[in-house]
Amino acid sequence: MFDAIIIGAGACGLMCAVQAGFLGKKVLILEKNNKPGAKILISGGGRCNYTNLNNSALNFISENAHFCKSAFSQWTVNDTISFFETYGIYGKEKTLGQLFPETNSAKDIVNVFTGLCNDLGQEIRCDADVKLVQLTEDGSFSIAYERNGKSSVVETKRLVVASGGLPVQKMGATDFGLKVARQFGLRIAATAPALVPLTVTGKEADWFANLSGNSIFCRVSNEQISFEENILFTHWGLSGPAILQISSYWHPGEWITIDLLPGQNIAELLEEERRQNGKKLFLTFLSGLYTKKVAESFGKYLPVDKNIASLSKIDIQQAERFIHQFKVKPAGDKGYDRAEVMRGGVATEELSSKTLEAKKVPGLFFGGECVDVTGWLGGYNFQWAWASGYVIANNI
Repeated sequence: MFDAIIIGAGACGLMCAVQAGFLGKKVLILEKNNKPGAKILISGGGRCNYTNLNNSALNFISENAHFCKSAFSQWTVNDTISFFETYGIYGKEKTLGQLFPETNSAKDIVNVFTGLCNDLGQEIRCDADVKLVQLTEDGSFSIAYERNGKSSVVETKRLVVASGGLPVQKMGATDFGLKVARQFGLRIAATAPALVPLTVTGKEADWFANLSGNSIFCRVSNEQISFEENILFTHWGLSGPAILQISSYWHPGEWITIDLLPGQNIAELLEEERRQNGKKLFLTFLSGLYTKKVAESFGKYLPVDKNIASLSKIDIQQAERFIHQFKVKPAGDKGYDRAEVMRGGVATEELSSKTLEAKKVPGLFFGGECVDVTGWLGGYNFQWAWASGYVIANNI
């Protein structure tokens, strides 16, 4: 009956089904949740940042930094924009190239796919929990699943695993894709939560907790990379865009450095203020750069009760180190349930970059988050999902 069976009605699986339908191929999607696009619907707070105008291979983490280039050459950001505009969704750019639907509704994104699947005769079976995948003697894939208390088996020559990664278990996230890959002898690149808040424990924990809710524009860096966006203090440590970004490059035991005043020099600003109004309290000066609560909290590390004229050279050096080289050694991260995506996955060496077919298992394809291609925050992971879905559709 079906040219291919897709496991997972997320971004990759839905795009794959639609693009296959455009090519006259009939597919079946098996989805564990009770509706398609569950993770799309909660993305971006329900607004769905569906691509990024600055997308390139440089915005992705993978053992093979070049692997995603083929998919992105086959399906570009312009292709994504044109696709959605064709079906009435026009993007509006927010910060750093992030594109959201003008309607600010992730439901509109999902509705495009479900409507097209219906028009193209592609079948989506929700509440379908796949239990077993086997290779038959004739080279077909036998997929056993349970749905509404009944067990069923379907067979296909082409199987697409687009079941996502481990984040957001309440949305039905599992390691299914990784299990299938291991079952067929494919290597898995080490997995970990990515785009995830970081925790702070120990003697500094209370200082961070007391600042919960305060946000500062910063440059956050480690030995690999830096990001300039907001950080957010929380009861458990640090979150916000810059922290989520650096978390994908962070490993336990490593330090991160935070510049609390990027693009400016605190020593130069203090010298200028000394000339104009040396009697001003250091605390008052800092309150002009940060919220009063943040400025007061700096009193743990800086002589905020002094007036600027009386700050010593050592005081200025201390302020420079604290403001521009604030060091944090996170205790850990908040885990998969607070992570946007999973880092790692099916090793790229196991797949053809041109088709996303497993080299060892003809007819078996992997796309989306379960592959070792992890994008930055800001629509990059959706662009990978759309691109990988398109590539697979053209090769099943």
